[in-house]
Amino acid sequence: MSTIKHDDLLPHDLEQALLVGRVWRTTPVPGPALVVVRRGEVLDISESCACMADLLDRDDAATFAASVHGESLGTVEALLDNSLAEPQRAPYLLAPCDVQAIKACGVTFAVSLLERVIEEQAGGDPYRASELRAELNEVIGQDLSRIAPGSDDAMALKRALQERGAWSQYMEVGLGPDAEVFTKAQPLSAVGFGAAVGLHPASRWNNPEPEIVLAVDAAGHAKGAALGNDVNLRDIEGRSALLLGKAKDNNASCAIGPFIRLFDERFTLEAVREAQVSLRIEGADDGFVLEDSSDMREISRDPLDLVQQTIGAHHQYPDGFMLFLGTMFSPIQDRDGQGQGFTHHLGDTVTIATPALGALINRVDRSDRLPPWTFGIRQWHASLAKRYSPSNKTTP
Repeated sequence: MSTIKHDDLLPHDLEQALLVGRVWRTTPVPGPALVVVRRGEVLDISESCACMADLLDRDDAATFAASVHGESLGTVEALLDNSLAEPQRAPYLLAPCDVQAIKACGVTFAVSLLERVIEEQAGGDPYRASELRAELNEVIGQDLSRIAPGSDDAMALKRALQERGAWSQYMEVGLGPDAEVFTKAQPLSAVGFGAAVGLHPASRWNNPEPEIVLAVDAAGHAKGAALGNDVNLRDIEGRSALLLGKAKDNNASCAIGPFIRLFDERFTLEAVREAQVSLRIEGADDGFVLEDSSDMREISRDPLDLVQQTIGAHHQYPDGFMLFLGTMFSPIQDRDGQGQGFTHHLGDTVTIATPALGALINRVDRSDRLPPWTFGIRQWHASLAKRYSPSNKTTP
């Protein structure tokens, strides 16, 4: 991995950013702790608020984060270094969410729509992707990003494609009125900055999916944003959309971080709509480097529309949820041979970044080789009980 500067990992306006997150501590008892970052200092605020979902549900979440007292854990730069170490050193960053559901939206960019159709028609075979890509571009013959989902133009295109036998279930969610919203991972299962992300051992065609992730409270209000990697197994999902669960939800297959940046007068939802997200993949075994960037202005559905399609009278989330907004990245650069496109090698380092949120860095391994997920809801409750027991002289 190339030399990394701390300034590249943190928001460009760190002094003004309201950052909240979670770290793993070994004292006073082993377990997660809620933190805020102020003026470069990391403060454990667990004695005032032990649960990220509770913090986000506060009407004064931004004011609270800006003023709450806490125990100093040192500098944010030291925390980043601890998190990137192998093995990680406590305190180190965890995914910034805890009991929230982790949801994701698919096919929200025209490029990702085409690539999902290619996966489907290729039946998960990467060798057919290049040929199919050329055929589909010829059949569709227009810029899908200019067509609003559910619009008259979108429905006319649907009918035309159906008549030509080119319609797909992915086009239904990409162009139709209903967004694809699925469960990406279980509460407390996401990994954070510096941790390894996992690929199912059966996959031979896969890639990262860099995304912005909204932190949404129980009432359906977007309270902040983070970066995320919605690890994608193109061959498994391409065989059948009914394998989405196997393709998306595996050990360490979801990364979120480094922090949640709370919305305030300096950082608003409009900043998410205007964000430029960069991706860098560095191979450990072959010197491969891929760099690209995407523009959130090309998203086909507004972030608030995606929130409203996720929560409402039809579905509630009493603990709130994290919502991946979708990606336009489906790397197609040949890596292992002409016409084979891109797939991960074990040991790859993936960096997802945008100036307002910093950078999320993870290396790639296999899900079955990584430490199993064992810290669930019951273990989280047990750690809180120990931390706030009279013998530790703290109160939640």
